[in-house]
Amino acid sequence: MITSFTKHSVCFLVFFFIALTGHSQKKVNREIFEIKTYRLTGGQQEAQVDTFLKDAFLPALHRHGIKEVGVFKPLETDSLHGKRIVLLIPYRSLEQFYDLPDLLTNDALFNQAGKSYLDAPYNNPPYQRIETVLLRAFSGSPKLETPALTDARSERVYELRSYEGYTEKIYQNKVQMFNAGDEIGLFKRLGFNAVFYGEVLVGNYQPNLMYLTTFVNQASRDEHWKKFVEDPQWKKLIAMPEYQHNLSKMTISFLRPTDYSDY
Repeated sequence: MITSFTKHSVCFLVFFFIALTGHSQKKVNREIFEIKTYRLTGGQQEAQVDTFLKDAFLPALHRHGIKEVGVFKPLETDSLHGKRIVLLIPYRSLEQFYDLPDLLTNDALFNQAGKSYLDAPYNNPPYQRIETVLLRAFSGSPKLETPALTDARSERVYELRSYEGYTEKIYQNKVQMFNAGDEIGLFKRLGFNAVFYGEVLVGNYQPNLMYLTTFVNQASRDEHWKKFVEDPQWKKLIAMPEYQHNLSKMTISFLRPTDYSDY
């Protein structure tokens, strides 16, 4: 359960970050969302967390007004396959994020459905650790979008990228490249089916941004990126003096949606 002190501390940090980094951007209603990662030892923990998420956690979030929750795993060829489960949870507001732990604590259906997970003993926990990143959607793409794909989920590929910056100011230059520079528009024109573009408010490796794109399969992903780097709009954008040296590290994760994911 999140204590009152923790709530106020997180609230202060988040609003301080927003005030520090967002003062020059046009004010729009931008969604808040969480990327929650379960670190697992392997099959037994994976099965236990899967059951908890499918039968207890997602139904509870749906009851409490969080209708679309993504649940993903690394591709089968990834060394982390079976050892990570990644959730994407959107919130209407920071208050909804703060209030959720208390709502779940008092949700009888949730506690009953998730009992084996919630009451797991210290010597047989269902996971190693949970990592959380809290993000705010870009002004140029203020809401999460469900990808317009109808293909089989078994082949679908979600690409999660994290771009780290050298400093806060340089990082904001990369965010501006997506918004004012219309890198978002380029992704949209080329059919990348982006779910979100987000500024990290709370999490490791700051300052950084993250975004999630979707493809029918790995071959489609590779074809889309080939077209991207060859596109005249991208070549013009990447050559502009104001957008030079604004990326210190890029991390890419390839994910597959579970059969119970809302995305």
